[in-house]
Amino acid sequence: MDPIASPRLGDPLEEARHFALETAMHHPHGFSLPQAFYNDDRLFRLDMRTIFEREWIFAGMSCEIPAKGQFMTLDIGDNPIIIVRGDGGSLHAFHNTCRHRGSRLCATQSGKVAKLVCPYHQWTYELDGRLLFAGTEMGADFRLEDHGLAPVALTEAGGYLFVSLASEPPDASDLKAAFDSYLSFYDMENLKVAVTTTIEEQANWKLVLENNRECYHCNGSHPELIKTLYEFDDTEDPRATPEYRALVERKQQEWDALGIPWKMRWAGGKRNRLTRTPLVEGTVSMTMDGRPACSTPLTHQGIEDMGSLRLLHLPNSWNHFVGDHAAVFRVLPLGPQRTQVTTKWLVHKDAVEGIDYDPENLRRVWDATNAQDRRLAEENQRGINSLAYRPGPYSPTYEYGVIDFIDWYRSTLTSNLSDTPELSLVRA
Repeated sequence: MDPIASPRLGDPLEEARHFALETAMHHPHGFSLPQAFYNDDRLFRLDMRTIFEREWIFAGMSCEIPAKGQFMTLDIGDNPIIIVRGDGGSLHAFHNTCRHRGSRLCATQSGKVAKLVCPYHQWTYELDGRLLFAGTEMGADFRLEDHGLAPVALTEAGGYLFVSLASEPPDASDLKAAFDSYLSFYDMENLKVAVTTTIEEQANWKLVLENNRECYHCNGSHPELIKTLYEFDDTEDPRATPEYRALVERKQQEWDALGIPWKMRWAGGKRNRLTRTPLVEGTVSMTMDGRPACSTPLTHQGIEDMGSLRLLHLPNSWNHFVGDHAAVFRVLPLGPQRTQVTTKWLVHKDAVEGIDYDPENLRRVWDATNAQDRRLAEENQRGINSLAYRPGPYSPTYEYGVIDFIDWYRSTLTSNLSDTPELSLVRA
């Protein structure tokens, strides 16, 4: 152990670790998790240590910081992170904490700077993390080169930015190859964020993901969404009608002729799922009337009807790309029963607000859907907190996506817990 590191005092995780490992290894397939996985503080802290501090976490879009000095920030649990654009278009990610006394360097969600300057004592860092200035009071033995910012692993995939807090992050080659391939048809370098919303759901992050991974509830809960989006994306789904199968076959032939990728693809096991599915017949965008919300298309070729490219990245993102805009979602846990959900609507950077798109029209479907999903997740959480709660069976027909998510969670938790014997010690 590094002599400067210290134990996390009052951190009794070993009993919880044993319980989590045994449950993850032996929990019956196809059932929801025991109550503690949804509301216990110790299990939440294990999730943060073994999932959100070990896996690739979706942070934001490359197009959000197109110019030198532009930055974005996010918090992964107790870890503030900064991503900044440096010289020559390079991207850098760091722990957003000064190497002097630990103050946050950047307190805003985004901005533009010439250098990274700590507001506390003005220690100044280059955009690549090198310490440039620390005053003249640090003593004769002080070396600037020993106190650069602590780096965070960063990878860009198809215009998406992912970070990992792990000292040895998981292999991201499958993630990068899949996202690069499926998003190559879109003008990703020339997009912009038209609207951003952030809501807090009073529910465990896994319930937020579980709700997203099935549309068993959509017909009864999402009238705006199902105007354009089918409740399924697989012709083998029992809800798929002959008319739907014929539509899929026709659209897939059109996409093949244009070279547009559509086949369902998994990358990194169950971690990433990519597929293109038709929108409801006669619609081309996820809007109230099914018409484009933006007159400037996202694609190089200007194709209006692209169906919906659905992108899933576990543990914290789902996405829909249609011909005129994209809806990008980021999930960040805040507590055992608190989750932040951020939605960003992307349009082409040349699109002019009020002329080419109306923000209210752009966001209306997902604003309604997000509010409905928040209510569903929060009611789910309240019921799970009951003394009467017991794990229940998922529908293998309609909730296969939830089963896939829980299988991924259990497998990842088991693997990462087995590799992390000393949870009570903080890294240097």
